[in-house]
Amino acid sequence: MQRVAFVLKVRAEKLDEYKAHHQRVWPEMLAALRAAGWHNYSLFVRPDGLLFGYVETPEGLAAAQAKMAATEINTRWQEFMAPYFESPGGARPDELFLELEEVFHLD
Repeated sequence: MQRVAFVLKVRAEKLDEYKAHHQRVWPEMLAALRAAGWHNYSLFVRPDGLLFGYVETPEGLAAAQAKMAATEINTRWQEFMAPYFESPGGARPDELFLELEEVFHLD
C-alpha cells in the first residue's frame, strides 16, 4: 500500500460551501473511489483554502487517478467541484494534485 499526500488550493471565498459539499459526497462517488482502490482518503483544509489530502492506494496515485478518470461519476464530480479551486489553465481539480514527498513515517 502506498501512502500519498498532496496539496490543492480551494478558493477562500468558497471554502464554507466546499466543506458543506464534503459533508454529503455523492454515494456513487464514494463507491467509485473505493472500487478504484482509494483507502484512508482524508482531506484537511486551512482557513485560507490550502487543502492537504492523504490517501493510501495499492498502485500509487497515478494509477488510482487513472481508474477514477475512467468513470462517469468522477467526470461529473470534477465538473461540479471545479469552481471551488484555483485552477491555472482551467484544469480539473483531480489534475491539480501537487504530490508531496514523504520524508518520515513512524510505523
